[in-house]
Amino acid sequence: MGIYSIGIDMVEIDRIERLINRYGDHFITRVFTEAEIRYCSRRVNKGSYAARFATKEAVFKATGLGLGKGMRWKDVEVVNDEKGKPSVRLYGKTSEILARHHIHLSISHTQNSAIAMVVVE
Repeated sequence: MGIYSIGIDMVEIDRIERLINRYGDHFITRVFTEAEIRYCSRRVNKGSYAARFATKEAVFKATGLGLGKGMRWKDVEVVNDEKGKPSVRLYGKTSEILARHHIHLSISHTQNSAIAMVVVE
């Protein structure tokens, strides 16, 4: 298999913190799955939320459509294996669009920003 597409996104952590502070649970429950919320709520800063937000954006970019055509924020879920390695679970329309593809994910964050890169094979 070859590379089908890539997507990358970078998010300022303070932007996500401002959204959480302004909209609270409404923002969090609209964008993140229950599993993501459980994972991120155990963290001290909002870097984990920002990294997951960047991942969702990167996946939508990799579809070539952006966040549209019936795709939703919760269609993309970041999960971690027992060693902490992140991967992506897809649902809904996003799953349909990328059904025949394998997705590779790399995410990272500093104190100020988070980045996600997705390679679709």
